[in-house]
Amino acid sequence: MTHTAGNATTTATTTATATATVDQESFLAALRSGCVESPAVGVPAWLWGLATAVHGELPPSDADVWAARLHGLLSTARTPAGLRSVHIWQADTVLPLLTAGTGGDAVTDLHRAAARGAPADRDTWGSALGPVLLSLFEAAYDRASAYAEGHAGARDYALANGCSTAEAEAYGHEYARLSSGANARAFAEAHAEALGPALGAAYAADDGRAYAGTYPGAQLRAVVRAAAARENRRPARHLAEGLLTALSPAGTG
Repeated sequence: MTHTAGNATTTATTTATATATVDQESFLAALRSGCVESPAVGVPAWLWGLATAVHGELPPSDADVWAARLHGLLSTARTPAGLRSVHIWQADTVLPLLTAGTGGDAVTDLHRAAARGAPADRDTWGSALGPVLLSLFEAAYDRASAYAEGHAGARDYALANGCSTAEAEAYGHEYARLSSGANARAFAEAHAEALGPALGAAYAADDGRAYAGTYPGAQLRAVVRAAAARENRRPARHLAEGLLTALSPAGTG
C-alpha cells in the first residue's frame, strides 16, 4: 500500500518478518556481552541495538528477566517489517517521558499517523523533531561532571594567580556555571542538527536500516539520562516494558 505525504511517496509494508531465535541462554549471553549483531535470524539491527541498550540500562536483577521475555516474544511472534513498532513505542512510551513544554505533541501525532501507515515527509519530521531533540540532549548532558571539572580548573587557576581561597571559589563557581550552560547548549545543538535529518529520512521512508544507522541504542541511553535528570523514577524499566508492548501482537495490531 502506497501513501503520499507532502513531497514524499512512501510504501508502507504491512508484512512481518519471521524470526528464528537461538536458544535463550545464547540470546542472553549475546546481550550481556554487547554483541553488535543478534545471534537470532530475522531480528532487525535497530531492534537488536535497542535491546542491548535496554539490557545495559536495566538493574542487573531485571536485565536478564526482561531479556528472557523478549526472547520468548520473538520466539512466538513475527517481527513487524518497517518501523511501526518504533512509532508505537515512541508515541506511547518515549515521548511522554520527555515532551512537557517542548512541542512534543506534534511529534507524537506524526508517530501515530506513521503507525497507521501514513508517514509524513522528511522535512515535516525534521521540523517537528528539532525542539524535542534539543530538549532531550540538553537534559541528557552531564552537567554535574562538567560543572565539577570547570569549577576545579578555574579555582586552581585563580589560586595559582594570587587570588584568595574565597575569591578562587567564587571565580570557579561562576566559570563553571557559565561554561557548563554553554557546553550543554552546544552539545544539544550538535546532536539535534546531526540526528534530526537522519531520523526524518528514516521515518519518512519507513526504512529500518536507515533507522538503525541513527544509533537508536545511544538515543535510548540519552532518554534514560534525561528522564532521570527530571527525577523520573526508573525510566529504563518504563522504556523496557513499553518496547515489549510495542513489539507484541496486541501492540502492533
